[in-house]
This record gives sequence, C-alpha cells and structure tokens, in this order.
Amino acid sequence: MIYVHVPFCRRRCNYCAFNSTVGDETQRAAYVDALITEINLRGDNSSVETIYFGGGTPTTLTLNQLARIVNAIGNGFDIDAGAEITIEANPGTVDADYLRGLRSLGFNRLSLGVQTFDDALLKFLGRIHSSRAAIETVELAKKFFGNVSVDLMYGLPNQTLNGVRRDVTQVGGLDVEHVSIYGLEVEVGTKFFALNAAGQLPLPDDDICADMYDFITLELPALGFRRYEISNFARGNFVSRHNIGYWTGKRYFGFGAGAHGFDGALRTSNVRGVDEYISRVSAGMSVAQVEEVVDKRAAMEEFCFLGLRMVDGISARTFAKIFGTEIFAVFGDVIEHNRRRGLLNVVGDRISLTNRGMSLGNVVFADFLL
Repeated sequence: MIYVHVPFCRRRCNYCAFNSTVGDETQRAAYVDALITEINLRGDNSSVETIYFGGGTPTTLTLNQLARIVNAIGNGFDIDAGAEITIEANPGTVDADYLRGLRSLGFNRLSLGVQTFDDALLKFLGRIHSSRAAIETVELAKKFFGNVSVDLMYGLPNQTLNGVRRDVTQVGGLDVEHVSIYGLEVEVGTKFFALNAAGQLPLPDDDICADMYDFITLELPALGFRRYEISNFARGNFVSRHNIGYWTGKRYFGFGAGAHGFDGALRTSNVRGVDEYISRVSAGMSVAQVEEVVDKRAAMEEFCFLGLRMVDGISARTFAKIFGTEIFAVFGDVIEHNRRRGLLNVVGDRISLTNRGMSLGNVVFADFLL
C-alpha cells in the first residue's frame, strides 16, 4: 500500500484541518521534485496492491507532474496488475481531457469531495463548487471511471434533517459506486473553530445530528449501497480496498509532507510543512519521524479497534493466529461488557458492532485500550 500526499488546494475550506496550503506553481514544482526524490530513495521493489493520492487536492497538479510521480512509484515498486489506484478531486476542477489523462496514467478510482448539494451550505463551508458543478462532475467522471466515490458531510452549520434527506436522495440518483459519510468536527486552527468560539457557528444539536446519521445509514442501503464500515457504503464489490488495508493492519508507505507510514512495527510521519519538507529532501535529510513503536499490546489493541470499524468485525481465530493467545483471554471482560450493553455481537468466530454500536463506535474502541 502507498499513500501519496499532495497538500495543495485552490482555496482552504473553512472547516479543514488537513495538511493543506494554496501554494503557487513554483512551490508545487519543487514539491513534486522532492516527492519523487523521496519515492526514489525509499522504493524497495515490494509488491503494491493499492495506491491512494490524497490531499489537499491532488488534481491541482498537472497531468505531467502526476505522470512523473506515478512513474517514480512504478520504478521503485512492483505495482500489481489489478491494483486499485485512487485519486481525490474536487467537483468543478477537472474537465474531460484531465479525466481522460488520469485514466491513461493508470488511475482507476476517483474520489470526489462533494460534501453537500446545498449551494448555501457549500458557500458557508468555503467550497469552490456548486451543486450543479458537483452533479456535472460526477456525470462526466462516469464517462471515464467505472469506480467513483463521493464524500458527504452531515452536522453542518444551518443544515437540517430535510437537507440531509435531499443530499442522500441526490447521491442515490447518481451512478456512483461508493459513498463515504463524515460528521463535521470543529477542529483547532480552522475558521469554523474561531466562529464557534465566538458563538457564530449555528450547528445542529446532538439529537438532530443523531437523526441525520440514522437516516443516512438506513437510507443508503435502501438505495443499493451496502454498508461495510462505520462511515463507508458501496454498491456491489466496490469497497475501498486501500482503506480496508488500514483497518486490517496492512503495512503502507506514506510519501509527501505530513504523510504517515507503517512498517509493521513503527508508525512514522513526515514533517508537515511543505517548505520544510522540500528543504529537508533537497539537503538529503530524513523527513520521517517515529510516532509510535507498535509493540504486541498496541498491535492487539489496533487489531480490535480498527477491525471493529468494519461491519464484518474481527475474527477470534485470526487474533489467536497472529498473537498466540485467545482474544477472550485478553479482552474478554471488555467484549462481554459491551455485549451486555448491546454494542457488540459475538456470533461464532466473529465479533462485530451492533447497529447501535456503530453509532457509538468510539465509546467501544476506547474500552479496548489496555
């Protein structure tokens, strides 16, 4: 697995806490050079089944810049013939020629940051596209991609339950294969955080947000999207193989400013600042730092709270095979406690969240921290 971070955006959204910046052509060119250098230095010819270009907005780069990055990955790694190769894009920022170019570079999955189809909300969020642009971009993307995902948000300022219903109805009428849903989180350093601190962010209350979540998670399956993870729904078999890799503890490389990686024992993160990243790579210095040493205890915890994000949950047999001990010997009290609360199901070999547990996942996950 490979994650490539492209931190550039045309404009920073009011709610965004991701590692992103507007940048300019000179900075983008220098960043691409540094990114390719990092890939060249770290490539080990290992097999790669998924690649994900995230951001920021990766499609702020030119096709030639993306081609250079893809070629560097191909030179440093053994990309599986059936690899899932995803790139994120924003509605209204890609045309037919650009989408055709992405396909020619090997990208076979497109993730579009729609967020909502309400123009007033889009403006409040600081998004640069309109509802019409979102719909038109999805329809255009489907001419080139057989695997398109859209992101939807709920719990937005001034958003109503009826507004969420309209969003879900709209996405259900589009020929997309995948939907990811996200509740708004007001994070430090964002414009929304400042507005909220000043009492100027009209957020829906917790009960309304819960109703929004319940509606989305019931209606998307009715529209043909199978829920396979707390926040993710897919038609047919179009699940995000890359994200499943994260949830099942696979090793992955992270390239670019602020990118995270995991080699099975260490979790690392690259320096966040774009200019610092460029200068360190140019100077031949390491850009990665160790975030966490994943010992056996931490690995057992992660197996549970990451795996339980998926509807299918976790396997007691797999846990025993990996760690040489029974899951109930380590987490038996936690599992039983949450089963009695109606948050976990235990059926044969499988342990999984109930429907209620899905909405209270973070409460359950915290119990698995030893």
